[in-house]
Amino acid sequence: MLELFPEGFEERDASDGVELAAYTDSAGEERLWAAFGSVTSQAVPDGWEERWRAFHRPVQVGPLWVGPPWERPAESANAVVIDPGRAFGTGGHPTTRLCLQLLLELDRGSLLDVGCGSGVLAIAAARLGFSPVAAVDYDPAAVEAAARNAHANHATVELRQADALADALPEADAVVANVSSTFAPQLAPRLHSRSLIASGYLESERPDPPRFRPVRRLVENGWAADLFSREE
Repeated sequence: MLELFPEGFEERDASDGVELAAYTDSAGEERLWAAFGSVTSQAVPDGWEERWRAFHRPVQVGPLWVGPPWERPAESANAVVIDPGRAFGTGGHPTTRLCLQLLLELDRGSLLDVGCGSGVLAIAAARLGFSPVAAVDYDPAAVEAAARNAHANHATVELRQADALADALPEADAVVANVSSTFAPQLAPRLHSRSLIASGYLESERPDPPRFRPVRRLVENGWAADLFSREE
């Protein structure tokens, strides 16, 4: 499907497996027949190009409301409005929510978001009172999206495109890295922070970042996030 439709396709759970759907024309349908031998087609209803928005729903994590710009928070909410653009992260994924829960438990101080994606964690930290807040990502599209979201949320975040495993990183009291289980152990030796929040992995995975000890673990729907504290 990626070879046939590199611009994207839809994946849906079905009773007997997984259903893959592409929005295409008759030529694309012929390519599907040639590749798979069995294809079902139907007319596309009006508004199909907006269907992706249905997958981005607002979430409430403690005092934080995190959601896309087409949803409206309550006037009393501490709102973080995130337009993902081409970057990962709107707050809806379990790993993002778990990181936000752990951020709520930390003492306020400086914070560094490594692999910031759309900037949701860095912006939420700024809204919660962390300062100064810095964020880095290897992907320039992510840095662009995070800068746009920080501006829209009136959040002060120092953003930089960087390779977190090679380039110099800002010092911070706490670091959050919602990337992968292998990333946290690679990143940890480069940090001088008191606390490290790591996520982006399944509950079955348990990263062991050097010079940090596990303090608290949260899980949701098979995903996990861990809070580590620097060993004395």
